[in-house]
Amino acid sequence: MKKHLLSFLFLNLTHSFLFAQTIDKDSLAISREVANKAYVNLYKENAEFSYSSPAGELGAPSKYVINGRLTGNFMLFGSYKSPVAFAAVPDYTVRVRKEFSAGVRTPSYRFGGIFYARLNPAPLNYKYAELAFTHHSNGQDEDAVNPDGTINTRTGNFNANNLALSYRFGHLNSGSSNDSYYSYNHRVGFQWYKWFRYEPALNQGFGFTRLLYNFSWRKYGEIERMMKRKPQVKSEKEIWRLNTELTYAVNKIPSKGLANLQKD
Repeated sequence: MKKHLLSFLFLNLTHSFLFAQTIDKDSLAISREVANKAYVNLYKENAEFSYSSPAGELGAPSKYVINGRLTGNFMLFGSYKSPVAFAAVPDYTVRVRKEFSAGVRTPSYRFGGIFYARLNPAPLNYKYAELAFTHHSNGQDEDAVNPDGTINTRTGNFNANNLALSYRFGHLNSGSSNDSYYSYNHRVGFQWYKWFRYEPALNQGFGFTRLLYNFSWRKYGEIERMMKRKPQVKSEKEIWRLNTELTYAVNKIPSKGLANLQKD
């Protein structure tokens, strides 16, 4: 009798242990799939923005009527089964100069791709790494240097390629009484150019090795918040965001000191 009872208890304990292991594995697999899917949206949300900028760039050597940037983030691979994703990124910038013909001089054509790797399974406190490759050209084919030795900023050729390795992390605050919430988003990165072919004139004063930092503070809210008859399922949107971006060239640039702000 005792042997049968012990055998029965042993079989039940073994079955319970195996059943618990199966549940744990299933729960872990489900949480990973949910995280992979959520991170794909994070990758797209943290992508660069298109914009229009009247009066151009502050501090630029030329005056502009308006500048415009058109960019996108096309996810070619992003599956709930994988913590790794890939996107193609076309990026175009035009600058309308403040002159009689309102000429568009030295536009920027960029094209590249980004590999993403999820580092934790918590989208509300996300962490991921990205490796980006970018080809940059202005589409011009004249000499980059004028006969007097100055840089040809009107029709001179410019081309460069770079790799950027970045670590992104952020935190999403829980909703408040008015159903709005915030997110804090950071990027710390390192960018370098000299592994690839580039225009030799850049040796006169270009940041080939750069430290990168981005910070974004975003507010989200309920779209139907002001409706008299609210639907059961809420939908949300980003209301506004504050973006800041800092870059610093750590390589030696002729005539620029270590603390020179023009190295940004």
